[in-house]
Amino acid sequence: MELKNKVALITGSTGGLGWRICSALAKEGMKLSMVYYSSEEKAKKNLTILHDAGHEARIIRADITQEKGIETMVEETFKTFGRIDCLVLDAAYNIWIPFQNLMALDTQTWNYILNYNLTSPYLTVRKVAPLMKQQGSGRIVLVTSIAGLSPTGSSIAYAVSKAALIHLTKCLAVALAPEILVNNVAPGMMEGTKMTENLAPDYIEQVNKSSALKRAADKDDVADAVTLLLKTDSITGQTLVIDSGRVFH
Repeated sequence: MELKNKVALITGSTGGLGWRICSALAKEGMKLSMVYYSSEEKAKKNLTILHDAGHEARIIRADITQEKGIETMVEETFKTFGRIDCLVLDAAYNIWIPFQNLMALDTQTWNYILNYNLTSPYLTVRKVAPLMKQQGSGRIVLVTSIAGLSPTGSSIAYAVSKAALIHLTKCLAVALAPEILVNNVAPGMMEGTKMTENLAPDYIEQVNKSSALKRAADKDDVADAVTLLLKTDSITGQTLVIDSGRVFH
């Protein structure tokens, strides 16, 4: 797919990775609808940067954990640009709970993480897919994690949510073919993201040392991978790992 002048809806746009993705897609000439919830000042700053560079973009405040919020971001994007060609689901939630501490991972926390990281993406796709089908084409990229491929990460709930998201990718690829292609990128540890800020410092150090390249994954590499999966005409249902050599699958 040629990305120039296509419309992309991106959740989690103010995060360290989300902003890199938005920047990469803007350079491709895409029109961006950037979703945020709490970081209004950063969202406005990012929008100004794009406008000053001559890119078409808008920001939308929406609570993606609620169906009303999902409807708002989709309807506002469609109202502004008249279509949605690409959907990038980057928003996620985590909290540091060691795997061994099952008592700390209570029902409320479990449900919140699963709803935020798994149910919300599904409901968003459910809302966007019919529009893409009517257009005759679409691309969807979910941001998962290597925690979904190996029993690691900030908590068991986070790992399980990402594992389910990886399988959801495969199921959606089958369900939405042939008009819509669905893939996911699975990053490893990345510096300068909200997800990493919620991890224990000693865990971050141990993870970086355990990778083959002895360093964190590069956010721009992940953004480039997202761009590739939006451009593709023949890749669907796949997981692309970017983790400096930690998980080999």
